[in-house]
Amino acid sequence: MAQRRGFREYLAGLLAPRERNKTLTALAGAEPVTGSKLPAVQRLQFFLSESVWEPEAVNARRLEMLLADPATAPHGGGVLVIDDSGDRKDGVKTAHVGRQWLGRYGKTDSGVVTVTTVWADERLYYPVHAVPYTPARHFAKGKNDPGFRTKLQIGADLAVRARAAGFAFRAVAADSAYGDQDGFRGELAEAGLPFVMALRPHRGTWARAADAHTPVEAARALAWGGLEDPGDWQPVTRTFRDGHAETWRAADASLGGWGPDGVRRLVVATADPGALPDKATWYLVTNLARPGGPREEDSPWPAAGLAEIVRIYGLRHWVEQSYKQVKDELGWADFQVRSDIAIRRHQALVNCAFCFCWDTWLTGSPPPGPAPASPQERGRRSPVPAAPGMPGYPAGTKLAPRAAGRPQLADPRDHAYALVAGLVQSAPAR
Repeated sequence: MAQRRGFREYLAGLLAPRERNKTLTALAGAEPVTGSKLPAVQRLQFFLSESVWEPEAVNARRLEMLLADPATAPHGGGVLVIDDSGDRKDGVKTAHVGRQWLGRYGKTDSGVVTVTTVWADERLYYPVHAVPYTPARHFAKGKNDPGFRTKLQIGADLAVRARAAGFAFRAVAADSAYGDQDGFRGELAEAGLPFVMALRPHRGTWARAADAHTPVEAARALAWGGLEDPGDWQPVTRTFRDGHAETWRAADASLGGWGPDGVRRLVVATADPGALPDKATWYLVTNLARPGGPREEDSPWPAAGLAEIVRIYGLRHWVEQSYKQVKDELGWADFQVRSDIAIRRHQALVNCAFCFCWDTWLTGSPPPGPAPASPQERGRRSPVPAAPGMPGYPAGTKLAPRAAGRPQLADPRDHAYALVAGLVQSAPAR
């Protein structure tokens, strides 16, 4: 009973509107510093640091519920996004802290980096697993210690774990921090996982002197004579959440041993094949076969045309545009604990709160006043058309009419609904 009470109180605090960092005093509604000794705060501290419960078991139960609910069940048209996110943290005694690259700040600093997997399709997304990366200084033998794992190793393992947990997906998607790594791509391929990942434009590759040596050189070698003479480029349509659509161009390129019918394909997608603008050009590597190519018949996965490759990678941007924002709103980096188990418990609880937001969104606008007494009193899910090529499943369609006005409201679902409404409005392309 005490653990259930702690779970409810912790999640209610995470879901309340953010008026200050969601430290334990904030979660308990107490004053900073002076309120740290209050029973409500101490109860949450014990629940997080001393109580006996496993975050992996809580996360497994969350995934079971997502898999069982038709509104959130993964399907083969979605993608599994691998990413890592760093947050500033000081102190030499806190688990996982070290000077390392923090991508969100664009610099090396003291902090904690967590590798995550996120399942996403055109309608929703949610975290699957999260594992903090432990810098080498925490191990007796540094990088040679048997317990040390790189972020790439953690990411590959999480992809395998997601599949083992029952999550279907079209491919693994990741940015160039992962896509540039031959070993990482090899681990995914060896595990039997398809992937679509970005490459840096100037990533060097061994090739003959007369051939292209980087993805951008390979793209420039493709024929393009303008809209009237597109040459090697084919039009692909990207549709955005606000309703507008953009026509990009995509093509299979050749780079070293990679080619349209090779074990690895290099796909270039851009808004302008003539200029290849940095912010509107993707260089993508995939092990999905080309439709009609010699590898299609023996491929363990359905072939993917250029439009499908672009669609898959476009879903990765859920992480960039929305996931991190909502994690901030739910207090992902606000923990003030030092132990590994407490940090992982906090992250598991934030992921539970995140999925609670989606559950509130999918069941419709929350009523004002106290929470309903039973699940049967909640709004019914209304079916809406699914994205093209996707199975139909229930989802909500209305935007949140308002955000909760005060953090002491009895029902935190008002704010949960508003959070998801905001991220859906600014979601990336379909």
